[in-house]
Amino acid sequence: MARSYRFSLPVAVVVTAIAYIYFTTVFIFIDQWFGLWSSPGMLNAVVFTSMAFLCVYNYAIAIFTDAGRVPHTYLPDIEDSDSPIHEVKRKGGDLRYCQKCSHYKPPRAHHCRVCNRCVLRMDHHCIWMNNCVGHANYKVFFIFVVYAVIACLYSLVLLVGSVTVDAQKDEQKTEDSHRVLYIISGLLLVPLSMALSVLLGWHIYLILRNKTTIEYHEGVRAMWLAEKGGDVYSHPYDLGAYENLISVRAFFLPFLLFPNS
Repeated sequence: MARSYRFSLPVAVVVTAIAYIYFTTVFIFIDQWFGLWSSPGMLNAVVFTSMAFLCVYNYAIAIFTDAGRVPHTYLPDIEDSDSPIHEVKRKGGDLRYCQKCSHYKPPRAHHCRVCNRCVLRMDHHCIWMNNCVGHANYKVFFIFVVYAVIACLYSLVLLVGSVTVDAQKDEQKTEDSHRVLYIISGLLLVPLSMALSVLLGWHIYLILRNKTTIEYHEGVRAMWLAEKGGDVYSHPYDLGAYENLISVRAFFLPFLLFPNS
């Protein structure tokens, strides 16, 4: 489901960073290392352009896809023994009801204060997408992070190769003309690669446990309370690593290439 969109400064920053990384990688790093119109240069340019396109494509889908609205007609069927787990409030044991949205909340749904609505299987609200990450766009968000990590590491390798080749050249003018761009690119790519790699590792862990970021933090508290009471806490949605992967379908190549399938 598509959603309306308004201008967001963080999204504009991300788009600017992607454009900067793409043009410096293709027209400076690849050109300086291989020569853009040589066979290795064209091959690397095509591969990196494809990676950048898939990254931007999935980023756009994650932004414009509604994370998952709770139907206003939703009512928990407490008499159905085959229905999923009925989540209750931490205090009182009543079924979860959102006072702001004026409807019951299905399992794993949470209210986003930024979007001002409840989101199905909400993971978190991402300011860099100006959108929540939830049931409907989690998979494409994860795929975007995968491509972003690969593209940043790829660009970083090309940057190092370009700097090495430039350092071996005798033309001082060539080295001086790109020195500032090399420094800016390094200051951008190194922390960005590290941050995105950590983010990717974190969501791989969550997928293997069938948790959301919100459920992880809630689980830490629940585990502490269970241990305090002498019980053992187990995440109710954890089906095992393989079944958790199947439920998200994030690691299979066809879904990496065609996220909407």
